[in-house]
Amino acid sequence: MENRSDERPRNQATVRARAGKARFTAKVEATPAGLLAIGGLVSGILLSTAALVWVSASAARSRA
Repeated sequence: MENRSDERPRNQATVRARAGKARFTAKVEATPAGLLAIGGLVSGILLSTAALVWVSASAARSRA
């Protein structure tokens, strides 16, 4: 993919993995705004998981 002067700058990453005869290649391109959005989504998932663990642990403590 070419980066033209009228486009926003993009970050690129490529991952290649091999296990036996199986091969996997993944390429991704994202703008800085896209990376910010991805970071926000991941943060939300981690925070909600921490909240679920906290609630389930406190429920288990109250039953004991």
